[in-house]
Amino acid sequence: MKSRILLLLLVIALTAQTKIVAQIRLENKSAKEKTVLLINSHLTYPGMSEGKLNASFYNVAKAFFISNNYKVLETKIQEGYSIEEEVEKHLQADIIILQTPVNWENTPWIYKKYVDEVFTSALKSQKFLSGDGRSSEDPTKQYGTGGKMKGKKFMISATWNAPKESFNDPKQNLWKGKTADDALFNIAANYLFIGFDVVSGYYCYDIFHNKHIKEDLENYPGHLKKVFAL
Repeated sequence: MKSRILLLLLVIALTAQTKIVAQIRLENKSAKEKTVLLINSHLTYPGMSEGKLNASFYNVAKAFFISNNYKVLETKIQEGYSIEEEVEKHLQADIIILQTPVNWENTPWIYKKYVDEVFTSALKSQKFLSGDGRSSEDPTKQYGTGGKMKGKKFMISATWNAPKESFNDPKQNLWKGKTADDALFNIAANYLFIGFDVVSGYYCYDIFHNKHIKEDLENYPGHLKKVFAL
């Protein structure tokens, strides 16, 4: 009788242990699995800009995050998108990376349209933010502090015709000492406004004369590893 009771207790203990181990594994998997949203804003100009270089950086980032056990969400704006689906992708993502060419010192116009549509929808639903942060009850609250997306990170990866030497040099005529991050700050500001942290961008310069594109692609994973502490 005692042996049967001991056997029964052993079975119960083993079953409980198995359930605990399974639960721990499930929790660890859930804790480790994060999500990245990759956005490609390239706009094709036949014979002038086909998008191969931006696609290459986009694919390097995709492979990097897959290798680090991230769920990868993708948006290629030129191929079309659902506004509500893009809102949900932003809500799911821990990290968002915009891959873009720099056309006339900004993104292609389709990206501005994308932001206007997606962010305005999320403003109406209050999914990204509850307002601009200011309060009539508390005048110390600053403009741009009403975002609900805190804890998420945003980064720009861009391809430039501008040479690297045109930045960080007060003697340069165009940027007058500004960094490439400064030059594209209006893009990052959208994400700061809804609560994201913005990390240093990754840039491929002087693309029509750049002899180091191969190295820029090879060094990209190192930058991602550094800025996202992976």
